[in-house]
Amino acid sequence: MEEKVTASAIANRKGKEKIVMVTATDEPSGRLVDQAGVDVVLVGDSLAMAVLGRPNTLAVTMEEMLHHIRAVVSGVRRALVVGDMPFGSFQVSVAEAVRNACRLVGEGGAEAVKLEGPRIAAIKAIVACGIPVMGHLGLTPQSLHLLGGYRVQGKTVESARGLLEQAQKLEAAGVFALVLEGIPPSLAKVITAKVGVPTIGIGAGPHCDGQVLVLADLLGLSPGPVPRFVRRYASLDTVIRQAVAAFAGDVRSGSFPAPEECYPDPPELSAWAQGEV
Repeated sequence: MEEKVTASAIANRKGKEKIVMVTATDEPSGRLVDQAGVDVVLVGDSLAMAVLGRPNTLAVTMEEMLHHIRAVVSGVRRALVVGDMPFGSFQVSVAEAVRNACRLVGEGGAEAVKLEGPRIAAIKAIVACGIPVMGHLGLTPQSLHLLGGYRVQGKTVESARGLLEQAQKLEAAGVFALVLEGIPPSLAKVITAKVGVPTIGIGAGPHCDGQVLVLADLLGLSPGPVPRFVRRYASLDTVIRQAVAAFAGDVRSGSFPAPEECYPDPPELSAWAQGEV
């Protein structure tokens, strides 16, 4: 078995081999992406949309995140498991942020947590408790109402400087890695060069130290149009529909189950069933 990936190991990958992060939401998906060789498995609040059918990430709860993190952890052996802190779990107070981070690690089994935005005091306090923290800047979906929707951030020099300053403050606060979402590639390149922790991009261009995608998007399980930055590596929605439709057809035609798909009848029971005993 390969050596277990830790937050420290990810931090030490800065400027070296690219970091691969993928989301997972249950034991099978956690097990499969881990076996595929990803470095980090993120149990993201994106599961609100990808799994629970909700319109955005805001409605997912701590209890739901704990449920999914526990399931993913049971399937992962090598990769680092990062649990997303859901909306409302860290915004109220630093004490609440620490308590909920401890829950994701203690009750859920996550090995690190991720939280959105420049929450410097909360990050410092969580790190002080011994919990690795992954930052997240740029397009932060939990702030979609404040941002006016899912809009690219950092498009002006002024806003770009602001995001760079935030990234440097997050590094100083102790994050071991930083997700950059929905920003121009040139800005991601500057931030990546000016911070000493790895950057992991999603819709941030090729210059980051790593990349992340939502598994449902990657596999072709997301309905409707997907963001510009998504590359589909499979069309499992079609495969699943065809497989289930074929099963339904076989059941209705009587061809399933076939004799070889049934357990053999003991001779005495067979005779009894035919009225011979």
